[in-house]
Amino acid sequence: MNKNNLTSESTTKKFKYYDLIMAAFVTVLLCSNIIGAEKIVTLGGFTFGAGILFFPISYFFNDILTEVYGYAKSRKVVWAGFAGLVFSSVMTYIVIYLPPAAGWEHQKAYEVVFGQTPRIIIASLIAFFCGEFANSFTLAKMKILTKGKKLWMRTIGSTAVGEAVDSIIFYPIAFYGFWPNDLLIKVLITNYALKVIWETVATPLTYKVVAHLKKAENEDYYDVKTNFTPFKVYS
Repeated sequence: MNKNNLTSESTTKKFKYYDLIMAAFVTVLLCSNIIGAEKIVTLGGFTFGAGILFFPISYFFNDILTEVYGYAKSRKVVWAGFAGLVFSSVMTYIVIYLPPAAGWEHQKAYEVVFGQTPRIIIASLIAFFCGEFANSFTLAKMKILTKGKKLWMRTIGSTAVGEAVDSIIFYPIAFYGFWPNDLLIKVLITNYALKVIWETVATPLTYKVVAHLKKAENEDYYDVKTNFTPFKVYS
């Protein structure tokens, strides 16, 4: 397995699964934000946003990307996801406010389902950008500190940091003054806890996927001399 990437941020090596993981990451991100962002559900006495059932999968993919391919490759995927969110937001806004045809009776329902307010869009973009980079940065640094051991500690620890940043930014910006304060705090804390639990439960799967990718790609990246600025798309 190639561990010679200790002195450079990225290589021009071609990978088998990197593009596929990028596509899966962006798909999960867009679906969880468009479909599940605003709906609140209560199951088993817990109140949480519906998007939580799927949004943590993006952190699962981010952990895998950083662990196997390194921070720079993960950064590129985060920017792809950010661009996808921006485009989907612009497209949604335009489509909603196009004048409906005479006789089409579903405009109001369409606005309710897809009409996210500018606050929610802005909150989602800022929270995603900060949370995903915090997650990737934490995992990359922990990998060096642990010398590549204790993957479970890195994935759970980085998710705890990234999801905390995401939640603390998203919910106040998106819903303060719109939801009652007690509901906002309840949903924020519950969603955060469930996201971390989700990552913990997924740990055995993470181990299997990471082990398979490292073997298949002949890659195990360590970000020793990486430039960790998030404002860089290409290595």
